[in-house]
Amino acid sequence: MRLTPTPLPTAVRQALLGLCALAATASLLFTAPASLAQSSSGREGPSASALPSLGDGDGMSIGAERRLGDRIARDIYRDPDYIDDPVLGDYLQALWQPLLGAARDRGDVPPELAERMAWELVVSRDKRVNAFALPGGYLGVNLGLVALSDRPEEVASVMAHELSHVSQRHIARMMSRQDRMAPWMMGAMILGALAAGSNANVASAAIAGSSAVAAQSQLNFSRDMEREADRVGFGVLTGAGFDGHGFVSMFDKMQQASRYDDGSFPYLRSHPLTGDRIADMRSRLPQGPAASTSGPTMAAASRSGAAMAGGSQGLRLDLPGGGGRDARDAAIGLPTPSRAVHALMAARARVLAENSPDRQRAWLASGQAANASTGDRYAAALSALRLGQRDLALDLAQRLRTEVTADARPTVDALLMDVLLAPGATRTMPAPQAQLLAELRDQALAGTSRASALLGAQAALATGEAQRAVTRLQAWVAVAPRDAVAWQTLSRAYAAQGQQLRSIRAEAEARAAHLDFGGAVDRFKVAQALPAAQRTDAMELAIVDSRRREVEAQLRDSVNEEK
Repeated sequence: MRLTPTPLPTAVRQALLGLCALAATASLLFTAPASLAQSSSGREGPSASALPSLGDGDGMSIGAERRLGDRIARDIYRDPDYIDDPVLGDYLQALWQPLLGAARDRGDVPPELAERMAWELVVSRDKRVNAFALPGGYLGVNLGLVALSDRPEEVASVMAHELSHVSQRHIARMMSRQDRMAPWMMGAMILGALAAGSNANVASAAIAGSSAVAAQSQLNFSRDMEREADRVGFGVLTGAGFDGHGFVSMFDKMQQASRYDDGSFPYLRSHPLTGDRIADMRSRLPQGPAASTSGPTMAAASRSGAAMAGGSQGLRLDLPGGGGRDARDAAIGLPTPSRAVHALMAARARVLAENSPDRQRAWLASGQAANASTGDRYAAALSALRLGQRDLALDLAQRLRTEVTADARPTVDALLMDVLLAPGATRTMPAPQAQLLAELRDQALAGTSRASALLGAQAALATGEAQRAVTRLQAWVAVAPRDAVAWQTLSRAYAAQGQQLRSIRAEAEARAAHLDFGGAVDRFKVAQALPAAQRTDAMELAIVDSRRREVEAQLRDSVNEEK
């Protein structure tokens, strides 16, 4: 049984409105429990965000919330507007990981919550300004939010706020009020809300079909919950080493947008700003100049490795044996983001979210001006690539490479690889370009970030070095077994080597990574049914058999939960 009685082919297209957007009004009808009102009455420091006992039966259990989140995530992964862009993903992780580490250090996220929640990012191509928290520790970000922001700490402030909704278990507290509602019905209603901005009729049908209309008003975050998420989020943001002014400047942007909102700012409706919220954040800023304006401090950056395991846009780094700080740092391999890097990432988000050729042509023109900023130059190069003008894109990217600061160079190198790896490019590539691709390939394969691993492997495949791709990706999936893109690329690499059994098994792992257990079981069966001549690897066959049984058990559990 699916989460919705009617198909949702574009469940998050143009509107990942978030859980709290089910009733998008400033009149919030939920009455906060007394314990929450007390937590919002002014307590500060780590103890201010202390949670009620998680095992006392007071509300939805952590396990139930995680299972519900997994169901919703499974449909989001299938949506055409779900995007897994490794470059943007690494950037968002460089913000997300320090926040997770700070939340755990402060005591906002106790060990049980850290272990059992997903703590995963999902990203939508939606160009509207929004972010959202879902049950089970999933956090969504629209490309429009990244494109609007001017500084990394602004995006981080929104993430910190949404993280605090999860860590304070606001979602579970609201859902527990509807204790008679089946979890799959709740999931259907939430998916209906996520589709609301795209197709109101489909959304209404999904919500009505779930028999959950009466619960809509009770799934809004209360004013107390919003204030608590602000206060806890501010502590998480600054505890991670980000400049607290990012919270206020993002509020200012939202407040200005509220004066002319034409539907492009769903976040304003799901998280309506009030004067006391803005004043509260301003009062928390230190007097005098900001202590930091360029991202996490070095101390906070070192703590990011101790954060809960996390990966890029739906990826979780499940490190063997817990991994430890050094292992997590090595697996994530993300630099502290600067404003220079943010300018490029905002430009990337802007272009990837836009499907209008006219808009892309305008960015291409402005980015070729002599006084164009690095962000404009990046947007122009990426726009040229999307418009099919590969040679121009390459020229602009190479010019940009000489203009950016050293810390932004890897971001531009990734753009150069995008251009050089464009479909059909390697077939007739001039020698200088082939040499450049080889240099970038070797550099990426030696890197530690997700983008470098994936781009390096893709370049190795494109240049006929499948074994190098296999070696790099085998090491990567060992620490990031839920990276669907890595498994898909590894499948291609195995196929290039003629290793059909391993290729099909990698396809199965990619489907399992996106919680498509039925599809994964089917691929495992295909692997087991290969002719005997293609099943000579006894060790791989044993792995396929073991994984099939594991995934079949997960499939049975998911089916039983939805009955």
